[in-house]
Amino acid sequence: MRRRSKIPGERDGIGTHAIGAEMGSAAKDLVQRQYARHAEAYVQSATHASGEDLARLVTIVAPSADDEALDIATGGGHVAAALAPLVRRVVASDLTAEMLAAAGKFFRSKGLTNVETAGADAEDLSFGDGTFDIVTCRIAPHHFPRPDRFVAEAGRVLRPGGRFGLIDTTVPAGPIGEWHNAVETVRDPSHVRSLTEDEWTGLIRDAGLEIRAIERFQKSHDFADWTARSGMTPEARDALAAHMLRASDEIRDAFRMERDGERLIAFTDQKTLFLVTKPA
Repeated sequence: MRRRSKIPGERDGIGTHAIGAEMGSAAKDLVQRQYARHAEAYVQSATHASGEDLARLVTIVAPSADDEALDIATGGGHVAAALAPLVRRVVASDLTAEMLAAAGKFFRSKGLTNVETAGADAEDLSFGDGTFDIVTCRIAPHHFPRPDRFVAEAGRVLRPGGRFGLIDTTVPAGPIGEWHNAVETVRDPSHVRSLTEDEWTGLIRDAGLEIRAIERFQKSHDFADWTARSGMTPEARDALAAHMLRASDEIRDAFRMERDGERLIAFTDQKTLFLVTKPA
């Protein structure tokens, strides 16, 4: 078993509730700078634009023609676009203005007329209590400094009996999860922390919401695309690849790393879908 070493820039694990106001503000500034530069890349990203998890998220929240839906941290707008033909109205919200502009262009290209965009902080939503029948958020909460506030806000804006579909990367507890979060932070400085499944379960229940289903998806990432999307330089990309390939056998097996000689081709992580409801 190889000994684990730190990557330059790696941080210690961050507890779910441990980020203060100053650090939270800095994290959100990083998100806005990162996504302002690479907004169009996320609209075009195959990882975000498709996948079994996207189709399942749309199905599991059981949209109907009279529903009003909110997609939090919409990014490229793929969840909102998939929901739009099935509901009366979708609000696609995001913290980053440039991301919303790119998503709005995407909606127009698809001829969607019932989707509107709105600037909003996932931890302090600018919508009234009980506004939406459906709330979704996909592959974004690892950027949120206070995921507990995000879950509470999602519950607040849901109508009684409403459905909340949440998908994010989840990690094992302990060193493997810490390694994954360190690698993600080097790849994308706006990454805060991917949580464990148990941590999400605790946050959802603490918010007074009910978990109806938990489903897991293995997602493969092309290493070149994964690093290009976040704007890594070739030198930084190569250093990260070398670090990942030097990981312990346990870590390399956990992430199903694929290599061609000394070149890292792809790896796999886990996305977990939580179907949550607000008590009537």
